[in-house]
Amino acid sequence: MTSDGLRLRKIQRLAHDIMDEVNLKKVQMPPELLTMVIDNLSRAVGDLTDPSGNYSLRYLEEKVGNAHSLLVKRKL
Repeated sequence: MTSDGLRLRKIQRLAHDIMDEVNLKKVQMPPELLTMVIDNLSRAVGDLTDPSGNYSLRYLEEKVGNAHSLLVKRKL
């Protein structure tokens, strides 16, 4: 698998972790935290769905990583 493929797999794993944390564990989250998580994820999706097909893996990693970190920090 290429380096880009591995980076996309990591992004995918983080996104799945976020989904599991929010949906399966049914943990109540403060609205401010949820807003920041959604903001980071929507920015990543917006970049990924660029009609020209150009997207930045670095940007995707940053935004999905930020959303994931917000949920992990909340649990500490």
